[in-house]
Amino acid sequence: MLTFFLVSGGSLWLFAEFVLSLLEKMQTQEILRMLRLPELGDLGQFFRSLSATTLVSVGALAAILAYWFTHRPKALQPPCNLLMQSEEVEDSGGARRSVIGGGPQLLTHYYEDARTMYQVFRRGLSISGNGPCLGFRKPKQPYQWLSYQEVVDRAEFLGSGLLRHNCKASTEQFIGVFAQNRPEWIIAELACYTYSMVVVPLYDTLGPGAIRYIINTADISTVIVDKAQKAGLLLEHVEKKETPGLKLIILMEPFEEALRERGKKCGVLLKSMRAVEDCGQENHCAPVPPRPDDLSIVCFTSGTTGNPKGAMLTHGNVVADFSGFLKVTEDDVLISFLPLAHMFERVIQSVVYCHGGRVGFFQGDIRLLSDDMKALCPTIFPVVPRLLNRMYDKIFSQADGPIKRWLLEFAAKRKQAEVRSGIVRNDSIWDELFFKKIQASLGGCVRMIVTGAAPASPTVLGFLRAALGCQVYEGYGQTECTAGCTFTTPGDWTSGHVGAPLPCNHIKLVDVEELNYWTCKGEGEICVRGPNVFKGYLKDQNRTKEALDSDGWLHTGDIGKWLPEGTLKIIDRKKHIFKLAQGEYVAPEKIENIYIRSEPVAQVYVHGDSLKAFLVGVVVPDPEVMPTWAQKRGIEGTYTQLCINKELKKAILEDLVRLGKESGLHSFEQVKAIHIHSDMFSVQNGLLTPTLKAKRPELREYFKKQIEELYSISV
Repeated sequence: MLTFFLVSGGSLWLFAEFVLSLLEKMQTQEILRMLRLPELGDLGQFFRSLSATTLVSVGALAAILAYWFTHRPKALQPPCNLLMQSEEVEDSGGARRSVIGGGPQLLTHYYEDARTMYQVFRRGLSISGNGPCLGFRKPKQPYQWLSYQEVVDRAEFLGSGLLRHNCKASTEQFIGVFAQNRPEWIIAELACYTYSMVVVPLYDTLGPGAIRYIINTADISTVIVDKAQKAGLLLEHVEKKETPGLKLIILMEPFEEALRERGKKCGVLLKSMRAVEDCGQENHCAPVPPRPDDLSIVCFTSGTTGNPKGAMLTHGNVVADFSGFLKVTEDDVLISFLPLAHMFERVIQSVVYCHGGRVGFFQGDIRLLSDDMKALCPTIFPVVPRLLNRMYDKIFSQADGPIKRWLLEFAAKRKQAEVRSGIVRNDSIWDELFFKKIQASLGGCVRMIVTGAAPASPTVLGFLRAALGCQVYEGYGQTECTAGCTFTTPGDWTSGHVGAPLPCNHIKLVDVEELNYWTCKGEGEICVRGPNVFKGYLKDQNRTKEALDSDGWLHTGDIGKWLPEGTLKIIDRKKHIFKLAQGEYVAPEKIENIYIRSEPVAQVYVHGDSLKAFLVGVVVPDPEVMPTWAQKRGIEGTYTQLCINKELKKAILEDLVRLGKESGLHSFEQVKAIHIHSDMFSVQNGLLTPTLKAKRPELREYFKKQIEELYSISV
C-alpha cells in the first residue's frame, strides 16, 4: 500500500499523513515499540550503534514526523462547551435558551446599523465597497454581476415607479411577487422595503385556487411576475371576475402586445419592469425606510389542508432570526435555487447581504444546478435533506463493486473520525484519492452547507461532512418563527439532533397527554417565544389563536426531546395522528422518517385507519438505486418490471421492518403490507406541498383503491 502511494506520485506530506493517520492515536512509547525502536532513555546508545543507511531511514521518518506535527490540521474551536449548549431560564416553566449570546436578553439584532431589511442591504453596500451583489448566467456562459449600488439604484427607481402607479409608501401596501429566483426578485423586494411596502410572495408551484385566495386576502392590486405565462394566468382570474382588485401586472421579461391588449379589456395595465424603473428614474422619490416593528413580508404557508395561512413577519422578526444564525464574510458566495417564496432561503440570503457577500442565481433548471455551481464556485450551499439524500445515493451508486464501495466507506470512516474530533477539511489524502471529484461537482469551494425544512438522516449528514470536507449545519423551525429556532453549534458534528436554541428565542416543551409525552421526562410539544416569532396570520384570528397562546408562545405541533448536551431532538409530530382499532395512537410521519432510510426507497406514505388493526404503506423506489439493490438479491429487470415484482416488494417490506425494529418501533407501528408505486409524489401531481411535505388527504384519496386491496389481502 505504501509503495502504491509513492509510485503514484503522492507528495511527501500525503505520504506522511497516511503513515501518521495510522499512528495518530498511539502514545510515543507505543510507536517506538511498534517500530522496534528502544525506549527514550536508551536512544543515545541506540544511535551510536546504527549504520549510515539506517540513520538516513530514521532521519527520513523523523522528518516526516516533524512535518506532520507542524502541519497537522487544527480542530475548530466551538463557541461554547458542547456538553452544555443551552441552559434553563429562571422562572420560565422549563424554557431553555442558548448559552451563546453573552447575556440573559434575547438577541434582537447583531449590528446597530442593520435593524431592518432596508438597512441590511445598505450595510452590505457599505462594507463591500460597492462590490458584486447579484449574479446570473446564460447557458454555457460565465456569471455576470450587478453591483450593490446598481441593485440599490434599480430598487429606488422601481419603488418610485410603483408610487407613480397608484401604490403608497405604506405598510398597508402589499405587492405580489410571482417569479422564480433571479436578480429581479431581489430588486423588487428591496424596492418594497425602500418605501415601507410589504412583499407577498406567490409560489411558483401553487395551484390557481391558492393564488386567487392570496391575492384577495392580501388585497393585492399589483403583482410583479417573471414570464408572460404567469401574467396570462393572473389575467384568467380577472377575466372570470375572481380577483377584481388586481389592476397592475409588471413583467420582468419581454411580452407581446397581444397580452397588453388582453389586459386592457379586463381593466389590468401590463407594463415591463424596465419601463416602470424608467418612470421612477424620471420621477424619483426619496426613500421612506421602514421601522423594525413594521411589517416586511406576508409569507403564505401552504398547509396540507385548507387555504394557505399568511404568516405576518416584521423587519425585526427577520433581522432577529438571522442575527444568531450564521457568520459569513464579504468573500462568501451563495448559490440561490431554493424558492425565495420560503423563509429558509430568504433568511440565509439576508445574512449574505448584511455582510456584503454575493448571491448567484441558478438558471432556473434544477438539472443544470451542478453546472451552475461549477461556474459560480459558491462557498455557501443551502439545501433540503431530499437533495442531500440524492447526492448520497448517487455517490454510492457509482461505487459499482464491493472493493470500490469498501474503499469509499473506509475513506469516509477515516475522515469521519477527524470530524468527530472537530477537524473539518478537504485537503487530506482521502480527499485527494476519493472525494475531490465529489467536491468539484459543487464548484470545489463549498465551506458551509445549511439544511433544514425536513428531518435529515444522520447517516447522510455524517458521510457528507466527511466527503465534502465542509461544515454541515442543520436547523429546525417554521415560517411562524421566521425560519429557524434551533441551529447546530459550530464544532458539534454529532447527528440525530437539530442543535440548541438560537440566541433570539427561548424554547420550552409542554405536555402532550394523548401521546404520552411529558415534560418531566424532557419530552413534549415544542413551543417558541422571542423576537423572531411572527405577529399572527393575516385576517385569520382563529388560526392565530391556535398557533399563539396568550403569553406569546408559538405552538409548533412538533414533538421534541431535550438531550443531555442541551440540544433538541425532533421525535414526533402532534398532528397527522390517528388511532388504530385497538386504541393505539400512531404518528405516521415518525414512521416514514425511519422507513425513508431504506436504501432502495425514495418516498414512502404510511396509512392507518381507526377501523383497522394495522398499518399499510405506499413505497416509491429510487430509480437509480433500486435496480442495483435488487440485482444484489438476484432480482433482475427494468425499473418498471421491478416495481411489479412480488419478490422485490417482499424484500423492501423486510428492509422497512428491519429499520423499524432497529429504531424501536412497536409492532403496531410497523406496516404489514405495501404497494409499490413507480411515479414520484410531486407538487405537480398534487401529492406534495410546495415545501415538499406530503399532502396526506390527497395521498389517501389517490391511493384509495390500492389501500383497500392491501387491507383485503392482509386480513
